Amino acid sequence: MSPDDKRGFTPKQIEKYQRQKYIAHLEKIGKNLFRLLRNADTTAESFRRRFREMMERLDSLDTIRLDTEYLRKSEEHFRTLYREVQAPDFDDRRLEEIRDPEMSNLNRLQKMKNRSSYRKEKHRKQAQRDGWE
Repeated sequence: MSPDDKRGFTPKQIEKYQRQKYIAHLEKIGKNLFRLLRNADTTAESFRRRFREMMERLDSLDTIRLDTEYLRKSEEHFRTLYREVQAPDFDDRRLEEIRDPEMSNLNRLQKMKNRSSYRKEKHRKQAQRDGWE
């Protein structure tokens, strides 16, 4: 958001917008990485280039405080993987070595995200009693 765009918005609204944008981009990175790893035609160079574009976009956004474990772990994982991918010795052989383990790691991150959606205890008890009393 440019300074001119910020006129008429409260600081809280601006912060919320930046937060949503940052989180949405983190999730976009995860989905794109999974898609790139799943595609057998992805080369090390194309993977490196696409990953660099996504991380540069993330770095261009205002950094925000991440509250949930899922978001913190996701960002930490993406940055660690990015350092590995940018290493000079990253080639097609190395991409094949990390393909399955990284898809598993991305899947674990998604499970962590989905675990946070839950039913309140009072609703669980009602569901158990429905039609059985």
